[in-house]
Amino acid sequence: MFSKEESTALRKEFWTSFGKSFPRKWLLYNTKIKGFAFKFQADTKKALVCLDFEHPEDMANELLYDQLLSLKGIIESEYLPYVIYNDDYDLESGKKIRRIYVPYEQKFSIHNKNTWRGCFEFYMKIMPQFELMFYEYEDFINQAI
Repeated sequence: MFSKEESTALRKEFWTSFGKSFPRKWLLYNTKIKGFAFKFQADTKKALVCLDFEHPEDMANELLYDQLLSLKGIIESEYLPYVIYNDDYDLESGKKIRRIYVPYEQKFSIHNKNTWRGCFEFYMKIMPQFELMFYEYEDFINQAI
């Protein structure tokens, strides 16, 4: 078991190691769409790459999510075959959001350094596909709001 300080230090080391091992400027929050952001997630049980819909207005989230849902066939066939759409995703904070994501299928824990490399490689494979999809369909996505 790790203390809170040890856990915090490991999380910081994980993200620093990822940034140093795979330096790259990611799209993430720079979509120019409020509340529409790509994210890397990692905790003690799972890792994933996701697209979160957290606009302050729920109608905007619904419209954006529906716009991406209309692209589901294209996204699955051309970019992310294992993508999951969830319109009622529970965050650890208890907040519910809409999320499109790809989970890392291997055993992972941010507390286990032996699992980091595989996760980093997963991030490097999946996030560029998410970004490519966004750049290809950015105008279409923006039509939602």
